Amino acid sequence: MAKLGYGIEHWSSPAWRAEAGAWIDAQLAGAGLARTGAVRQPHLRPWATVLSAPTSAGTVWLKAAGPATAFEIGFYELLGEVAPAGVLVPLAIDVERAWMLLPDGGEPLAERFEGEELIAPFATALRRYGALQRALAPHADRMLELGIADMRPTVLVQRFDEAVQAVGERVAADGSDEDRGALRRAAGMRGEVAAWCEQLAAAPGGVSVDHNDLHPWNVLAGGPTGEDVRFYDWGDCVVAHPFASMLEPLVFMQSTLSCASGDPRLVTLRDAYLEAYADRAPHAELVATLELACRAAKITRALTWDRLLRALDPTDVDEQWKRVPLQCLAALAERSFVGSG
Repeated sequence: MAKLGYGIEHWSSPAWRAEAGAWIDAQLAGAGLARTGAVRQPHLRPWATVLSAPTSAGTVWLKAAGPATAFEIGFYELLGEVAPAGVLVPLAIDVERAWMLLPDGGEPLAERFEGEELIAPFATALRRYGALQRALAPHADRMLELGIADMRPTVLVQRFDEAVQAVGERVAADGSDEDRGALRRAAGMRGEVAAWCEQLAAAPGGVSVDHNDLHPWNVLAGGPTGEDVRFYDWGDCVVAHPFASMLEPLVFMQSTLSCASGDPRLVTLRDAYLEAYADRAPHAELVATLELACRAAKITRALTWDRLLRALDPTDVDEQWKRVPLQCLAALAERSFVGSG
């Protein structure tokens, strides 16, 4: 990957855009399609970029990933094999260059629905996401071989140590006394975290993919009522206890609805997701496992944010972003299992 180049400067160059455009045209021709307009670049980030092009069969999207998220390209191949109804099946993939060409999947759920209107279609999406995880569970080893980060309960204590070290480096560089105190308190929870991980390893659900950024902007909604859902943007995904996936949806909806963590509307979403696992254990046990998995998922979020910050030019980093990994670790001690995602 490194010799091919990546990053904002590389992906914004006329030479790279010309190369990518030629690849799009070649893949379209092979599929019997033709481009009908100019190639655009609606998204450009240090870790990935997206190009779009109108065609005789609708818009197509080229995603180019950097080394940290290049696994996403190969993962789409697996998703297309195992759960094609739940994702956008690529029109073409170039694993060596970490490129893929995707068909259009419609509008994001959050673009079609707002506030209370989001609850019913998002509940439908979460039911289907749980089923997708069940289908992918037998392929956990293959996911790890693709380079997807290992956040399974059996290794999560090690990941906690890595997160504490990474956050510690940031705090030592420019943290306040308050930050240092928060980090000490989080680090002091190691024994408790180890107990959580031991419980989670023995809990129902096993391991599968955790999208790790599953909010309504990453769910494409087709059909008149948004019932035809596709999950996309898997660049943050990890292999973990599957219930950890519910941290981001619950945090997002709690903020959207401005409600408490036990709000009945959040319970509706939680229970819709758990329907996919109803055969694995009594409902009360599934709920307790989900709360534990979401609490532990804050470790994953801390490491995900740390990876993001390391990919950015320091001059481009919002000051508030620098504190998010620490906030994720500090949230381990919050009474609400949702806390800060």
